[in-house]
Amino acid sequence: MKNRGIMRGTMLGIFLFYMIIPLVATIIFSVSTRWDHTILPEGLTMEWWQAVTSRRAFGMTLKNSMIVAFWTVLFSVLLVTPTAYWAHMRVPKAKPWIELMTILPFGIPGVILALALIRFYSSVPLPIINTPAILVAACMVISLPFMYRPVNNALEAIDIRSLSEAGLSLGAGWGQILVYVIIPNIIPGIINGALLVFSTVFAEFTLSNLLLGSRFKTFPIYLVEFTRFDGRQASALAVISFTVAWLTSLALLRLVRGRTHLEEAVGAR
Repeated sequence: MKNRGIMRGTMLGIFLFYMIIPLVATIIFSVSTRWDHTILPEGLTMEWWQAVTSRRAFGMTLKNSMIVAFWTVLFSVLLVTPTAYWAHMRVPKAKPWIELMTILPFGIPGVILALALIRFYSSVPLPIINTPAILVAACMVISLPFMYRPVNNALEAIDIRSLSEAGLSLGAGWGQILVYVIIPNIIPGIINGALLVFSTVFAEFTLSNLLLGSRFKTFPIYLVEFTRFDGRQASALAVISFTVAWLTSLALLRLVRGRTHLEEAVGAR
């Protein structure tokens, strides 16, 4: 038993080391004056960070990526949560088809998806071509599995049929049951899905570049522009991208945790 614990700790340590080393190397490279002939950097500087953050495009692209990620998360929650609940309760035969739809985005390259959306929306009376709306729609497609899976797992972990029948017996409608009974019980799944969607969309480059490009430049496009002439500045932007996604995730988790503690305190009274 002791040997098994040691082995498990060793494997976990190797995994963490393997995952952290690239991030640490990127951080060091972003503050190094030169790092090509020695094991350690020859010097440290914040010049590259200042160079990338002092440009007007930095704040603009960061804001654009946050806007796209926010609306994608919001619409994904509004679309997936009621659909998954309705499939569980009313049309369980549709669940395999929904599962198939959540697998398809993994097999569709971003280039194919972008061209298909452009061809489709150019022939329908919806003025979303060359607007951020088409980027949000595309990001919802590629992030569908990341929202559906956590929500579906959370629904399967509770007895939604008994909860729904109890709500119906008390005179509540389906909408009230979903909002006041089901969603509070699957909040962890929704939050997990929202974090995955946010991380995916915030770092999305292919769709942003093909659908909008310089018309609505996002942070990944700004980052890629620097990789063409200075890897140290690109490394600084990569660290900033990771930090923003990490801080946003922590803020969201703290917000939800604080709300949960408040509800528990109110319930205890």
